[in-house]
Amino acid sequence: MADKSGPATTGRAPRADHPAQIRNVVLVGPSGAGKTTLIEALLHASGATARMGRVEEGNTVSDYDDVEVRQKRSVNLAVAPVVSAGVKVNLLDTPGYADFVGDLRAGLRAADAALFVVSAIDGIDGRTRLLWEECAAIGIPRAVAVTKIDHHRADVDAVVEQCREAFGEGVLPAYVPAFSGEGENRTVRGLMGLISGRYHDYSTGSRAEAEPPEGLAERAAPMRDALVEGVIQESEDETLMDRYMEGEELDPAMLVADLEAAVARAGFYPVLPVSALRGAGVLELLEELPRATPAPPERPLPEVTTAAGGTVGDLSCDPDGPLLAEVVKTISDPYVGRVSLVRVFSGTLRPDSVVHVCGQGLADRGHEDHDVDERIGALLAPLGKHSEPVGEVVAGDVCAVAKLTRAETGDTLSAKERPLRMPPWTFPEPLLPVALQAASRSDEDKLAQAIGRLASEDVTLRVEVNPETHQLVLWCMGEAHLDLALDRLSARYGVVVETGEVRVPLRETFSARAEGMGRNVKQSGGHGEYGVCHIQVEPLPSGAGLEFVDRIVGGVVPRQFIPSVEKGIRAQMESGVQSGYPLVDIRVTLYDGKAHSVDSSDMAFQKAGRLALKNAAENCRLSMLEPIDELAVLIADEYMGAVMSDLSARRGRVVGTEPTANGRTLIRAEIPQLEITRYAIDLRSVSHGTGTFTRSYLRHDPLPAQLAEKFTQELAGSG
Repeated sequence: MADKSGPATTGRAPRADHPAQIRNVVLVGPSGAGKTTLIEALLHASGATARMGRVEEGNTVSDYDDVEVRQKRSVNLAVAPVVSAGVKVNLLDTPGYADFVGDLRAGLRAADAALFVVSAIDGIDGRTRLLWEECAAIGIPRAVAVTKIDHHRADVDAVVEQCREAFGEGVLPAYVPAFSGEGENRTVRGLMGLISGRYHDYSTGSRAEAEPPEGLAERAAPMRDALVEGVIQESEDETLMDRYMEGEELDPAMLVADLEAAVARAGFYPVLPVSALRGAGVLELLEELPRATPAPPERPLPEVTTAAGGTVGDLSCDPDGPLLAEVVKTISDPYVGRVSLVRVFSGTLRPDSVVHVCGQGLADRGHEDHDVDERIGALLAPLGKHSEPVGEVVAGDVCAVAKLTRAETGDTLSAKERPLRMPPWTFPEPLLPVALQAASRSDEDKLAQAIGRLASEDVTLRVEVNPETHQLVLWCMGEAHLDLALDRLSARYGVVVETGEVRVPLRETFSARAEGMGRNVKQSGGHGEYGVCHIQVEPLPSGAGLEFVDRIVGGVVPRQFIPSVEKGIRAQMESGVQSGYPLVDIRVTLYDGKAHSVDSSDMAFQKAGRLALKNAAENCRLSMLEPIDELAVLIADEYMGAVMSDLSARRGRVVGTEPTANGRTLIRAEIPQLEITRYAIDLRSVSHGTGTFTRSYLRHDPLPAQLAEKFTQELAGSG
């Protein structure tokens, strides 16, 4: 039976007393590329764990959530610090699956460098290309780790070339692997540094310096020349190129230093081959992380304002500066309660101090805006699910804070006497809706609170109650994201829900002019009811609403009761007149009626107005309307034809295309909401995970007759 207890940790959690002793590196890449396994290897190689955990056995440091253990894939952002050359390196493990992009963005926010993890078997996918461009836009330093190099289907050279084609000319291998054996018996024999020329032999299971195998130096020579020339081009020493062209033998130590400086400036992107399970390349990567990635003071801070929106002078990553920190992840621990993963950008965070918590302005997603003071609980140094208390956390470091009751993901923490706000990073919009309903009355009582807590943890969830259909709708990033939310509702909060299709808010309107009479005359002893009105109804353009026209002459309907007729008509429009869907976009003209000196009343004429509208509907064919959305789809050019064909099949109308950067096109279309309730899933399939889209309500248009009949029959059957 697999050991699910997790790897045994050794010693105390690593500490850092100054920002210069810290590195924050986020591991990104496709699901299955080996990010979690690589972190296990780095932890073990650094001495942080006594043994390596395995994803298959569910005992890794960073995949500790019950869902991650069951599914054998990461769904959360996790922190695993290692120490190398006296530097604390916070490794941030991110999910590779597209549905959990919120945790990926959180990892990028907390990091100062990105390590792209690419499988030597599968190579890179379209989403990884997009992520590289996103990192390039913010100027974050990057490197590439090619994993699984000892697999019999691995093709290291081909994957490195694929990375160069996708990521640019600045991507070059820093090491070349040597192999022995063939087919399934193929294994990594060692690695040679292309600049240093030193060969590390791994054939005995541990690293030892040795002479390179015969022919390896000759095979590596062209790659070394390309790497040296690339380093020289990025070097700040302008004499290097001339000296190199003149044939001078350049000092390898100097070239290595220039390479590491270029990586830290995001001007060069080395590729390191790694076999995490065998250990080949792990020590090399562990040695390079503190040298080639920037310390927090070397990276600019995000723009900061006061809590009121005023300007703030330049801040730096200074432990003695004003406190500035951000909640990058919120976790509900069944034993500890709410735990906030926090990146400290300036100042020093201390336990039991009072901080100001500034909300992130996401009220539209169910995250209440807030500006409150709150006392910091225990500060914890996280290592996966394990953590231990720490005295204080300096600028540049990442920690966990227990029991911040109001702080949510994206909130800013600052000094009580000097409230500050950091702008939120880009949160992806959830675009897959599902209707939720509690399975029982007891679940119904707990559902609202539980789903609110989930939304406070995950900014890529949005909760809403549709005002027209009255459904509770949960918006997710995809099916896996939905499954995770439902699992947590059940396992963590004990709430069982049933899911259903989201009802699209259809409407109805008059297709032609019609007249109607409302006669509300009742005598039952004592005061009766008396109200009669005659109306004319005409259709109006989409979005016009109700236009009420008073053409009463001679006082046949007393002045005080004319608003009552309008009130009754509006009430009837909300509940509909034929299909049960709201009635919209009409002009109603009140032109005649009758009243009684005793029995007429406000309520009598409200009822008469309702009856008149129903009567007019009986004398005219109504049109059922469906909501039309404006869709903006950003797609790689190679998938443009497939996406446009798919939109046409959904009754969509393409209104324009616009070429954008990096071989992509923005397609604008108008499409019925009925056709895109699951478009987040379908577009991912059509575009191989590279397509993104936004949607916004445009108008209501007539529903095709055959579909209108279908909805009318369904409504009659349910009634």
